[in-house]
Amino acid sequence: MKIVLLHCDWIEFEPKIKALEEAEEVEKRTQRYEEALVALVTVEKGDGVEKAEKAAEEILDVYNRIKAKRIVIYPWAHLSNNLETPSKALDTLKLLETLVREKGIEVHRAPFGWYKAFRISVKGHPLAELSREIKVAERKVAPPKGEKTYYIITPEGEEIDPRKADLGRFNQEFQALVRKEALKEELPGGESKVLAYLRRFGLEWEPSSDYGHMRYGPYAALIFDLVTEYSRSIVRKLGIPIFEVKGTAFFDLKVRAVREHAELYGDRLYSLRTDKGDIILRYAACHQQFSMIKDWNISYKNIPFGAFEVADSYRYEQSGEVELCFRLRRFYMPDLHIFALDEEDAKEWLLKIHHVIMDEMEKLGRNYELLINVVCPEEYKRYKDFIVRIARDIGKPVLVAIYPPLGLSYYWTINIEYHILDLLGRPREVGTVQIDVGNAKRFNIRYVDRDGTEKYPVILHTAIIGSIERYIYALFDTALRKEKPMLPIWVSPVQVRVIPLSSEYLKYAESIASRIEAASFRVDVDDTERGLSRKIVDAEREWIPYIIVIGEKECKRGTITVRRREDGRQVEMTLDQLLEELSEKTKGYPRKTAYFSRYLSMRPGFIKWE
Repeated sequence: MKIVLLHCDWIEFEPKIKALEEAEEVEKRTQRYEEALVALVTVEKGDGVEKAEKAAEEILDVYNRIKAKRIVIYPWAHLSNNLETPSKALDTLKLLETLVREKGIEVHRAPFGWYKAFRISVKGHPLAELSREIKVAERKVAPPKGEKTYYIITPEGEEIDPRKADLGRFNQEFQALVRKEALKEELPGGESKVLAYLRRFGLEWEPSSDYGHMRYGPYAALIFDLVTEYSRSIVRKLGIPIFEVKGTAFFDLKVRAVREHAELYGDRLYSLRTDKGDIILRYAACHQQFSMIKDWNISYKNIPFGAFEVADSYRYEQSGEVELCFRLRRFYMPDLHIFALDEEDAKEWLLKIHHVIMDEMEKLGRNYELLINVVCPEEYKRYKDFIVRIARDIGKPVLVAIYPPLGLSYYWTINIEYHILDLLGRPREVGTVQIDVGNAKRFNIRYVDRDGTEKYPVILHTAIIGSIERYIYALFDTALRKEKPMLPIWVSPVQVRVIPLSSEYLKYAESIASRIEAASFRVDVDDTERGLSRKIVDAEREWIPYIIVIGEKECKRGTITVRRREDGRQVEMTLDQLLEELSEKTKGYPRKTAYFSRYLSMRPGFIKWE
């Protein structure tokens, strides 16, 4: 807390315009006080009762020495860049006013949260202008009592204490999840070879930025945009109206709903200071979507509906824990919120989304293990049957974490994390879904029900494929499990490479490439002056699904010889047959043109050979 003390002949002020949403309701009139000690007070983060008491002592000490007739406490947010939130600052100022009044002294407080016109006449003596910084000795605060309680819930409804369980009865993936989350065991460490291949394809750190910020080369940018478009295509198939929106990543902490929602994230908030005050960077699309939807006129007839944005999101992860494509400070969340009539309606939608999440990972040939978080023991009792229903649906056990009843105002009741086991044997969360019963009221999102009454919807939060970067991590982790690693054809940066045996066959190679490109597939031509074996090796290292070699035989027959990476076979076929095969294998997935030149001879060396 910082204070400037001014012994004044007089001070007068008039509130003009609200500066904060939380501004006090006051009458707009001029107030004037003669012979006053004016305390300009800035309340900083963490200021509480002790600092208010110490500040009252300092103010009263000066008051008694200068023999003023009254004290005026004047909120003044210009002495620090570390301001307390408005509601807490106002509480501290009110407490300071009370502490002074309790000493039998006339005290007045200028209104909080207003732009005020003011005039002041300061006396000219040694004690007329003083400043104070209020500090108190730091005290260690005991951590809150209580830890999460874990249970293994089987499809039969059996409730098992993980500490007493025979984990050998469960699959390897589920065992790893239980050991990491419930038993807090150290799992294998080290750097996964996934990271080397991410870098090869241009997904790498930006060394000129903060920790946890990535950059994307041409191949990486293409993969990123394909996955982004795929995330859109999934939500469009859900069978309800989906409204895609866009917005800012910067939100004002002085807005009560923003601040209350943000405070749940504590030191994971990414924040900055501007000339408007403290700004937080969003950690998902919640703030923007809720801020927008509160202004919509919603009827029960409109529900359910979804709001969607691929939101640039920010979380202040520990610098030593950031991991390429997986744990980032800036990432992109294909964030979908489904607005349901009530909690039971939300449960049914959670099950529908759950099936989609499971199906999407199965398309990659992988399976999820589930960690189900429940906000408190009371909610666990309410949701127990629902959790058993989920375990029965997937035909295997789930791990449940029950949060202790610490009185924290969590906005969700149940939260499901979907984990894969990576190449190092570590559980890695990718997909997620949760039921939110608090934010509609916090952000004042309402709908008109059948009987004409206004109600708050229940909101489902989900990222069906996880963040864009985590899904890409899963793609690479899956690719490296194959005998010949490869990405799914739809997301491979180059789907077909055409290699002429010499410049004599370049024209035919170009005609083949043009037809492939016209069919909306990505193709390039290796027109470099290198040997065939070197060209094929490089194409293999780029995991290119189809390599076409063009020589005299192909030119004469009007056919192509194709090396198919998926099965390792080399076959002769017509171009129409190849296009038909490509169409079939990429059916239902987005298509994009290449983000790089067709000819390898015209490209700078952006592939990171390691």
